[in-house]
Amino acid sequence: MTTSTPRLPEALMVLRDRLATAPLGLATPARDDAVRAARSVADQIDDYLLPRLLDLDAPLLTVIGGSTGAGKSTLVNSLVGAPVTTAGVLRPTTRAPVLVCSRADAGSFSGDRVLPGLARVTGGDGGPGTVQLVVRDDVPAGLAVLDAPDVDSVVASNRDLAGQLLAAADLWVFVTTAARYADAVPWDLLRTAEERGTALAVVLDRVPPEAAAEITADLAGMLERSGLAAARLFVIEERPLTEGRLPEDQVAPLRSWLHGLAADQEQRAAVVRQTLGGALDSLQERTAVVAAAVDEQLAVAGALHDAAAAAYDAARDGIDEGVRSGSLLRGEVLARWQEFVGTGEWMRTLQNRVGWVRDRVAAALTGRPAPAESLQGALESSVEQLLRAEADRAAERTVTAWRSLPAGPALLAGDERELAGVSPDFPEAAAAQVRDWQGTVLDLVRSEGADKRSRARLLSWGVNGAGAVVMVAVFAQTGGLTGGEVAVAGGTTAVGQRVLEAVFGDAAVRALAERARADLDDRAETLLAYEQDRFDDRIAAAAPLPPAADELRAAARALAGIRRA
Repeated sequence: MTTSTPRLPEALMVLRDRLATAPLGLATPARDDAVRAARSVADQIDDYLLPRLLDLDAPLLTVIGGSTGAGKSTLVNSLVGAPVTTAGVLRPTTRAPVLVCSRADAGSFSGDRVLPGLARVTGGDGGPGTVQLVVRDDVPAGLAVLDAPDVDSVVASNRDLAGQLLAAADLWVFVTTAARYADAVPWDLLRTAEERGTALAVVLDRVPPEAAAEITADLAGMLERSGLAAARLFVIEERPLTEGRLPEDQVAPLRSWLHGLAADQEQRAAVVRQTLGGALDSLQERTAVVAAAVDEQLAVAGALHDAAAAAYDAARDGIDEGVRSGSLLRGEVLARWQEFVGTGEWMRTLQNRVGWVRDRVAAALTGRPAPAESLQGALESSVEQLLRAEADRAAERTVTAWRSLPAGPALLAGDERELAGVSPDFPEAAAAQVRDWQGTVLDLVRSEGADKRSRARLLSWGVNGAGAVVMVAVFAQTGGLTGGEVAVAGGTTAVGQRVLEAVFGDAAVRALAERARADLDDRAETLLAYEQDRFDDRIAAAAPLPPAADELRAAARALAGIRRA
């Protein structure tokens, strides 16, 4: 190993940090299992692997674990020979776990060397989030015993803590009973011990004396078939308790074995090496579960984004169709266009500026806007309605699609009704964009009429009139109209366009309409992109960045490489 190769603790810390920040925010099928796996590995690194690597000669931590009512606390009291932990009368028991060690080893467990996330208390039960530390002169140096919560507790926090404590152990002493040794939960934990190479002893408690041989043989066969033949098996017969403790002849074999490990440094080191090595060797496979879930997160995020993108692409197509088809020239717009062109008022204003003045004076006296302004107002309203209708449909399509996709309902959460339509500020934003577009069209007309010849003709009937014709020219295709509408809209648009061509020239009129159309497209795109961002932002807040899974796998591979070296 070269001097530049990271040490094993450093590689563990990198992996721990990667797991702690694994992006698992989307409610995918594998998310919950992956969150538990990531937390389990990160906790084991902090609670056991780092402390043990940094102090290989520290006392052996033996965790007594098992099912509800299996007799764990009674066993601990019997091993110690004193009432150091209280058996739970009411279930579930929520008291703090109890760690018993010798006075000589108190320094190894009173700080945060192991289980740094759990505060130490002495002299009584500290409650959730703590470990009760009991120091005894009659416990041999080199051994600590920890009474853990029930692995099958109905309280999730108890189950989680039991799993965390077992993962922090050098040695598991797993307690089950003659009535429950075949239950699923104990065997799930025993299989975990086998997968991680954890040093293990099994205590079969409350065995009827007359059935001891038969039940012991059955359990031994199950352990062997599960790859746990090396586990030490201790049998405790059902006998009356003495002062709340097991008969001495029943507990003595287990106590002697544990005290022997404490006294024999070589045997103790062998147990530590087995559990430490097994835990290290299990990390790459356990991390792979998390990395696969992050990959799933990325795939689901892509599907959610694609659903939103498809809905808003359809909205863009809908707006494009609405503009090109001429359907915007219906109703109020068509009426105002007829008023503007069909009655001949506009043609007369082209021939005589007096007409333009007359229109302005009439508008001032009657309170009615001039025909060009009425037309622009009708167009503004019609375009706004088109934009809102398509944006509404896109939002509804996205919500509908997300309801059927993994993680979609959770992302919608309680905002489904709000997200199924346009955002609250959309109407105002759309109105502003359309008004700005109309202003841009008028600016284009002014710019095009800047030369002296065009300016003279343009001023003879006004920028608003020419601008209105350009706006209508943007919607000049009449595929959305029928019968007389086509005749009126198409015919009068042609009249207006011919007049504009006389002022600016054929090429200039086409360029004006194309630039006006492109500007409207850009504004519609801005509005729809803003609306789609409401959905994409929700994905981005929960979904991983593409390198996340690769970084997890790389950290696990680096650790495995150092381990092999």
